[in-house]
Amino acid sequence: MPAPQQNNNEAAEKKRKRLLQALRASVRYHMKYSMALEWKKATNYDLFMAMSLAIRERMIDGMLLTEKRYQKQNVKRLYYLSMEFLIGQLLRHNLHNLGIYESTSKTATKMKIDLEGICEAERDAALGNGGLGRLAACFLDSLATLDMPGFGYGINYEFGLFKQEIINGHQVEQPDNWSREKTPWLIERADRACLIPIYGRMADEIGADGKTKSVWLDWKLIIGVPHDMPIVGYDGETVNYLRLFAARASSEFDMEIFNQGDYLNAVADKIGTERISKVLYPSDKVQSGKELRLVQEYFLVACAIRDIVNTFLDKHKTFEVFPEKVAMQLNDTHPALSVAELMRILLDEHDLPWEKAWEITEATLGFTNHTLLPEALEKWTMPLMELVLPRHLQIILEINLRFLQHVAQIWPNDGARLQRMSIIEEGDPKHVRMAHLAMIGSHSINGVAELHTELVKKTLVPDFHQLWPHKFNNKTNGVTPRRWLQQANPRLANLLNRTIGETWITDLERLRALEPFVDDAGFQQEFMAIKKFNKERLARVIQETNHLKVSPDTIFDIQVKRFHEYKRQLLNAMHIMHQYFTLVEDGKELAAPRTYIIAGKAAPGYFMAKLIIKLINNVADVVNHDAAVKDQMKVVFMPDYRVSLAEKIIPAADLSEQISTAGKEASGTGNMKFAMNGALTIGTLDGANIEIRDEVGAENIYIFGLTAEEVAAMRQNNSYRPQDYYLRSPMIRRVVDSLNSNRFCEREPGLFRPIYEKIMVAGDEYFHVADLESYAETQIRAAEEYTQPQVWARKAIFNVARIGKFSSDRTVMEYAREIWDIRPVYREESQTNG
Repeated sequence: MPAPQQNNNEAAEKKRKRLLQALRASVRYHMKYSMALEWKKATNYDLFMAMSLAIRERMIDGMLLTEKRYQKQNVKRLYYLSMEFLIGQLLRHNLHNLGIYESTSKTATKMKIDLEGICEAERDAALGNGGLGRLAACFLDSLATLDMPGFGYGINYEFGLFKQEIINGHQVEQPDNWSREKTPWLIERADRACLIPIYGRMADEIGADGKTKSVWLDWKLIIGVPHDMPIVGYDGETVNYLRLFAARASSEFDMEIFNQGDYLNAVADKIGTERISKVLYPSDKVQSGKELRLVQEYFLVACAIRDIVNTFLDKHKTFEVFPEKVAMQLNDTHPALSVAELMRILLDEHDLPWEKAWEITEATLGFTNHTLLPEALEKWTMPLMELVLPRHLQIILEINLRFLQHVAQIWPNDGARLQRMSIIEEGDPKHVRMAHLAMIGSHSINGVAELHTELVKKTLVPDFHQLWPHKFNNKTNGVTPRRWLQQANPRLANLLNRTIGETWITDLERLRALEPFVDDAGFQQEFMAIKKFNKERLARVIQETNHLKVSPDTIFDIQVKRFHEYKRQLLNAMHIMHQYFTLVEDGKELAAPRTYIIAGKAAPGYFMAKLIIKLINNVADVVNHDAAVKDQMKVVFMPDYRVSLAEKIIPAADLSEQISTAGKEASGTGNMKFAMNGALTIGTLDGANIEIRDEVGAENIYIFGLTAEEVAAMRQNNSYRPQDYYLRSPMIRRVVDSLNSNRFCEREPGLFRPIYEKIMVAGDEYFHVADLESYAETQIRAAEEYTQPQVWARKAIFNVARIGKFSSDRTVMEYAREIWDIRPVYREESQTNG
């Protein structure tokens, strides 16, 4: 009698074959009837569209079945509100999660079709910027894989952030018109469009009960049209969705104005409204940009909550059970207006008393803090808030009044504490502190790494922690191994499957089974051969994009992330300059030849970050054209960093740069992706680096620099003087002086003097000089160990084997258990099968 596991495998294989047969027919159908093309004339993009539409059919079937399952069991649902969802390319990912990538690839080969070429024809969806959006995307993948009722809510940006071009070393922002080539993954849901009031004024009116009541008048209406993107979990059992709203005018066209001959003004309302979902993070350097940002954040929140409440009311008559059926997670401060908007709907539209509305709101909302930078905690001026959201400002002021009365009862006669904790920051003008609003209105406040959470409690908002210690908790970030290992590094994934089985794909802790192989010569050899293959692949990409030949035999030393001074791309650049001087001025060879690879975008208005990008490109130009360097080092800046590029870069890394100023990085997730792919980390004791060290072992990571406690102490007692380091160290002096000279900017004298002044005059806020020598010494140790292949391979394999904690599956399960109170909802046959 066959074993149950054998029956399961046979059933899965039959299901896969049926799916493939249906897909083949569906692809040909869509090529003819959706694309109106003959098969033989199809380009890779045409094939991508036809294949994606065929896959989408299966996902819609799954989405409807999943919803039926949720409805039948009347489950509690989680709604994840985020300004960003950095989802990347989806065809390859969906094929993997449906379990048919390999068989589709074989079928495509028989049909003389290049599946990889088809997948690469897809443009990355420009719906995010950095780690915040990528984390949200990983969470959606994990929720569906874990069969949990969790849904994303965001904005359907037409242009996203920007497409980065490097012209003469400078970052130049171009529109990223990703939606110009229509995406096959979004399904417009005009039937669920939301009407959103905005602007207007408040007035007092006498109600039917004779009481005076504030009424919101003369508001303007915006329409939010949802577009659903199916999110399929691994194995295809559960298909949730990401719901993205596009802004539309309530009046598309004013015929009266048009008939008077003023054609542009006839569509002015439409143009003005649709700006709301045009771009991610419009510049806040000008007042109109600030206003648009606030409108965007409100638009997200108002559309999401309107839709969530409508879904709830489809099944329930009373709001008493709202927190038992709905959980909302605010991904950073951008959706903090959820507190005021949910209160407004409960108070104004459903006539709940204040106390009941507040009880429901607080029990429903959870808030994730993602930053330790005070300047990144959003604040809006009260005049702007009153202009855009007059009713919400009223509600916020009432929340604040009641909150401060509560604080004053606990700490009487403590005016300074009341000022620190108030939602309203005094000044001219006064500001609304959005993080305070989110913390006061949520039942849970979490950080995203152990160190980060402790710093939030002790240094960022200690008063709130003292008031509500029970609200604060840690949820260390994670990443999905389906995209970042199985999909991004298929050769390594296949090696793991052959060695320890496939269970690691949904239970990453199973990678521990690799530990017996760390000293196995055959396994080491195969592991490092895969790394070499990935480096060769990246070298070809660099040749195509940068027209630069790099050697896969060098150390691939990689730093890829959003540009910010605290992330210290400048420290990396300073070390590269030091290495260059060591070669050309001191005549010393490096411990091992090295290729430095850097990528990332700077915010359009962030002068210093953009100047650091220019510095890196100028240093690259000098280094790569200096014959004295020979083949000892190359420097590469790869433009337009995005998810699909990250999938090529990360598997090729030998050394992962995670070098933020200690105490500044909340968590980081790039550090996890690199380690998962067998890169060794060089980093500070910051963010999740500490937990990675604890997991992989201190001997398998390169730690340098000041600790968060040391940095804080030096700040507190004003003991950090960059000049002392400068005078004491010839190495530091040479590097810093080169910033003040024109060594790397002969054609633009004085270009990098602002960087020099930031370090030597303004006090080096991010401790570059303090950590430079320690960083350089640790780099030498890493290079020396790289020249010992068995030592390096052993460390790299340990990194993969011990990275299991950093799966987003683990993170999501912790949120589900400890904050959201949601559970897996299995198909009945799956539940029976165990």
